[in-house]
Amino acid sequence: MARMHTAARRGNGAEQGVRHARLKLLILAVLCLLPGLGAAQMAWSGQSWLPLAAYPAVSLISLMLYWQDKQQARSQAWRTPEKVLHASELCGGWPGALLAQQLFRHKTRKTSYQLTFWAIVAVHQLFWFDHLALQGRWLGAAVAPLFR
Repeated sequence: MARMHTAARRGNGAEQGVRHARLKLLILAVLCLLPGLGAAQMAWSGQSWLPLAAYPAVSLISLMLYWQDKQQARSQAWRTPEKVLHASELCGGWPGALLAQQLFRHKTRKTSYQLTFWAIVAVHQLFWFDHLALQGRWLGAAVAPLFR
């Protein structure tokens, strides 16, 4: 009886969609603020348009990779390696990955995966904080050749 009740609750939860959607969208917006401002500033100052174009493009790719991996998990097919998912996040696709995690309820419970994911988000935040607040004196000097 208890198992049936738990299964019924899980079924209802899946039909409800994303829990706390407004809060999660607010968190996503706040997390995207520094990268968005930094990428825009970099583009409009003539340094490079690459980050401004890459974040949405790679986010879409990350979202599709998560969707594909979720479909493969359901059908017990060959899975997308975690290092591929993390590489797409590191290349700027973490906003799409975060959105996909919530939309598809995928990769949200695996602690080791989440630690790596949030470390990637932190690296992006630190880079853009350095770029905007410290004029790239810390991290920016190390990666500046990539944007030329």
